[in-house]
Amino acid sequence: MKTEDAKAEDANTVLFHTDGRTGVITLNRPRAINALTHPMVLRIDAALAAWAADPAVDQVLIRGAGERGLCAGGDIRAIHDDAKAGGTASADFWRDEYRLNARIARYPKPYVALMDGITMGGGVGVSAHGSVRIVTERSRVAMPETGIGFVPDVGGTHLLGRAPGGLGTHLALTGAAVGAADALLCGLADHFVPADRLPELTAALADAPAHEVLPRHAAAPAPGELADRRGWIDHCYAADTVEEIVERLLGQGEAAAKEAAEAILAKSPTALKVTLAALRRAAALGTLEQVLGQEFRVSCNALTSPDLVEGIRAQVVDKDRDPHWSPATLAEVSGADVERFFAPLGEGRELRLP
Repeated sequence: MKTEDAKAEDANTVLFHTDGRTGVITLNRPRAINALTHPMVLRIDAALAAWAADPAVDQVLIRGAGERGLCAGGDIRAIHDDAKAGGTASADFWRDEYRLNARIARYPKPYVALMDGITMGGGVGVSAHGSVRIVTERSRVAMPETGIGFVPDVGGTHLLGRAPGGLGTHLALTGAAVGAADALLCGLADHFVPADRLPELTAALADAPAHEVLPRHAAAPAPGELADRRGWIDHCYAADTVEEIVERLLGQGEAAAKEAAEAILAKSPTALKVTLAALRRAAALGTLEQVLGQEFRVSCNALTSPDLVEGIRAQVVDKDRDPHWSPATLAEVSGADVERFFAPLGEGRELRLP
């Protein structure tokens, strides 16, 4: 049983209020860059359900407390501890988190996400499925899961699978963070608003719908990096295997392509191969709900993979940035190793979404 202090702490990690006709969600763990916990997910989902049925609420706004970002992702230290102990808490968390992602994508009212600052992993899940997605010059948007021996989830393989050309595969395998212009190019955001205009924008949303307010505050972002790299990105990431992608990148004679190859080779070989397979399968599945079902299988099966515990240990727990992947090379990861991640979970354990 939780103590009263623990319950109060849970209640303060996400705040809700209405401002005029807008329901406002504030992720409130600024010291952790608003990383999501299971209680936060449940409370957001309940608020969205209530506001969907409330005629006094016309739209919803989600934002992050503090100056560092909207949300750095899920609480991966808790996932590390759960996986190490062979527990089920992570699967329970993902089940509710992915249901929340699906609710956001199908929300019947405008859902405005301020993707200011760091917006990664689970932070993408609570923002990039929304109908009005706003980035600023401070935005750093990423799905960096391969770096911790994991695979993009929260509908990330659906979003990245729909990005133009090879852009989504590039972001998924490298885990690279992109700024405003590139987030717009990849279809992860819709509008650029300078950060110093956010207070005025937020105030205006109390009295008017987002589609009326945004034209007065939106602007053109500074140029990104990816548009000029589409030639080699589209060619290299069209390859059928991770090994061939790396080979093509190294053969381009471009510094940025070489850097991408080096970034990929530093990631978990198993996670890379599973990620590529998940992206390709997501494109064939079609709906977000079907993709979330696939991601739930992959995530749950990843709990028994040594690379997830090792990756989080190296990046977050010990912070030595020296993960020892198993298997250690792409060549050692077999087709059977990849297929294991897509294996059915068994009766009653699958994620079922409408």
